Amino acid sequence: MRIVVLVKEVPDTYGDRKLSLETGLADRGASEAVLDEIGERSLEVALSYADKNPGTEVVVLSMSPESAQATVRKALAMGAASAVQVVDEALLGADLVLTAEVLSAALRKAGFDLVIGGNLSTDGSGGAIPAMIAELLGVPAATSLSSVEISDTGVSGTRASDAATMRVSVPLPAVISVTEALPDARFPNFKGIMAAKKKPFETWSLADLEVDADAPDGARSIVIGISEKPPRAAGVKIADEGAAGRQLAEFLIENRLV
Repeated sequence: MRIVVLVKEVPDTYGDRKLSLETGLADRGASEAVLDEIGERSLEVALSYADKNPGTEVVVLSMSPESAQATVRKALAMGAASAVQVVDEALLGADLVLTAEVLSAALRKAGFDLVIGGNLSTDGSGGAIPAMIAELLGVPAATSLSSVEISDTGVSGTRASDAATMRVSVPLPAVISVTEALPDARFPNFKGIMAAKKKPFETWSLADLEVDADAPDGARSIVIGISEKPPRAAGVKIADEGAAGRQLAEFLIENRLV
């Protein structure tokens, strides 16, 4: 079985996150760049299956700037057999539609039995890419899974909602996305770090995938205006001088909080 895992370089979750007021894009230099945690969990699902099923090939796929190569290699150090990185200057600021189109083209070129991704990235938080890829590839999707069972012919798992949980199953080939309910990813060990340097690592461009970033037949979104968020105003302070209860009630009513 060939499992392709979607991974992404994102600004550190615990660092500062800012938008450039000039471009409207994320300021990647504002914090350390790391492999997205949900992508690591997705990789752990694939690697755990591969550990128990010899002959399984785990490939990581990333659409990212050239500078992200070291971050993608971490996935190789964790245990993936090979990596593919789509790099092209025309992808700067790509929206969800273009991102899904590019990743779908890369998956067709790479070949797959199963695609695993996170339910949403920690930077864009779109939460739509796995379903969009499945639609473009014409394969079934099982999204936002909190548990995953993979077999030779299909994938099943549990999806939680506000009111209930449900069991979903899809035949292979398929695309699935997982949530943070899945186990934490393994840490790369020294042997894995050294082995990662010799593992296959391919870099593809839009020309390799025959994708036109400026094609008029696909929706493309751009930022047309951005401004810095104003500083937070001071809240209302009520001093208890005998009428605090009435003032509090009036404040709640005025702000439609009761």
